[in-house]
Amino acid sequence: MSQTENDLPPVVSVEEIQRGWNDLQLRVQQLEAGSGAQELENKLLRQLLERVIEHRKKSHGELVNLLTTLVSKLPINDLGVIVSRLVEHSAMVNEVSAALVHGKNEESLFQPAVLKRLDQTRRNLIAAIPPLVEELIRLEAPFEAGMLQGLAAQPESFFSPAMARANRCFVKGQLPRERIVREFGDEALALFKDVTTDVKHNPRPKPDEIVLAFANDFEAVLQQTPGLAPDKRSGLLALLQKVRASRAASDPARAQKSAFLKLSFVIELLHYYDNQSTEPPDVIFAQRLPPLIEQLVVTGEDRLDEKQILLAEALLAHIINTDHRQAVVNNIGKSGGLAKTLRFILTFRSDKVPEIGPMAGEFIKHLIPPDKAPAPAALVGLLRLVPADRHPKIIAAIASSDRLRKDEAETLGRTVAKELGLTELPGDNNTLSPEKERQIVWDRVKELIAGRASPAEITAAIRTRLHARYDSDEVKLSWLVLSESDAMALVRVFCLLPYLPDGQTDPIARAVLESYATRLTHEKYAATYTKVVGALRNLFKVKADSPTLVNFIALVKWVDTDAAVRLARDIGMGAP
Repeated sequence: MSQTENDLPPVVSVEEIQRGWNDLQLRVQQLEAGSGAQELENKLLRQLLERVIEHRKKSHGELVNLLTTLVSKLPINDLGVIVSRLVEHSAMVNEVSAALVHGKNEESLFQPAVLKRLDQTRRNLIAAIPPLVEELIRLEAPFEAGMLQGLAAQPESFFSPAMARANRCFVKGQLPRERIVREFGDEALALFKDVTTDVKHNPRPKPDEIVLAFANDFEAVLQQTPGLAPDKRSGLLALLQKVRASRAASDPARAQKSAFLKLSFVIELLHYYDNQSTEPPDVIFAQRLPPLIEQLVVTGEDRLDEKQILLAEALLAHIINTDHRQAVVNNIGKSGGLAKTLRFILTFRSDKVPEIGPMAGEFIKHLIPPDKAPAPAALVGLLRLVPADRHPKIIAAIASSDRLRKDEAETLGRTVAKELGLTELPGDNNTLSPEKERQIVWDRVKELIAGRASPAEITAAIRTRLHARYDSDEVKLSWLVLSESDAMALVRVFCLLPYLPDGQTDPIARAVLESYATRLTHEKYAATYTKVVGALRNLFKVKADSPTLVNFIALVKWVDTDAAVRLARDIGMGAP
């Protein structure tokens, strides 16, 4: 008998079929009724969804029209960008609504651009880890190969205690105790010295926290230790050579350090993007990442290498937020020296810093020591790392530097400009028109204010210009420059303007202050008035008898009593 015949189900009798027929028929009828009800419910839900989507489209269109009407009152320069964004957003809403109605539920369609970029950045960071791990293994860095390979599969293990201790050991040329015991046995501990255990501060550390360093006479002690197997002796010697090579001032050691710093940067940034809800951005972007960039580029030489700067910029490009990227740059070079030079150069190379005037002055002040002109070649070498469109501002800062005598500064500026291929010294006023000269002078005052110069310096610059050329246009320009600055900067300059350095009263001060007081209380400058009153009100709450506040109100009363009364009332003071 065949297997098929054995597997045949038993024959059902006609009586059994008849008994179950009614039950089966009832179930079929129930399923048909449920299917019809479900189909009707789906139709009703679709109609409701289409009605909601249509209502959403109409309401959003009305909102866009309303916003377009409102923004049409803005300046013409800002209008085009805002309207284009509104139109783009409206088109996106219509596209999504149409996709919902037609059932095209594509995940990428509903994902915001920020999340798309975040996902792409995470993928790029994850893809960058395995090549860096392989590079460290190929360069024979004194890490355990298994621990490094684990980073490619699980980057979060970089923050485990064992990996953190291995990282510190790599930087300092040391080794974890548990690695020596695991690879070479307890008898090898005699060849090392314990740099963790301290009788006073850390008398009983945990065994997995102890860090070892090679003994000074390691080779001699190794020969006097007969209990080690030949393979362990050769392994210890190879490990010693790896550690020494990683600490040497050689190209392989620098390559190891560069790969380690890049790997640390990538994993730190990936960890932040995976844990943004718990990781504060100021810690990662102001404390952890800047030292990595600084150590990557500043390699111990007395100059900056453009190749290393390009590596740093490639790492910084992974940072999505522009402010976070600039925060990393701004926190480089806190100790000064070549690292501070790197901070300026990375800032100049950024496209997000359009106005570099104040930064150029700080850069030149950093490069030029007091009363000692540097070699033009050194300045030219640094400026070649900066985009050419930034050169005129920096050279103008060299020519006007107060670190040198005027003739020396101009000579140095001309020499550097010639080496960089500029035909004339930027800012040279010999052939400037009065309008151009006026613009340059007040631009320098704006740079002083933006660079947070002292109120005395700002006042001196304004007084010098007004004494050199005093007319209503110059007074108006001085007021416009101050009205665009910080409120307290305006107040302090107002208080210092009447007094000359020798203690006498400036003869033009009363007329200038009267013009300032009139403009301050005019409705045209209501925003400036609100800003000044707010700052003075806060000052009054903190210290009612503040010399700055009292002197300001007294000077306003000197030139305009009504303005002083109004200011005192709005600040909350008594009548002056």
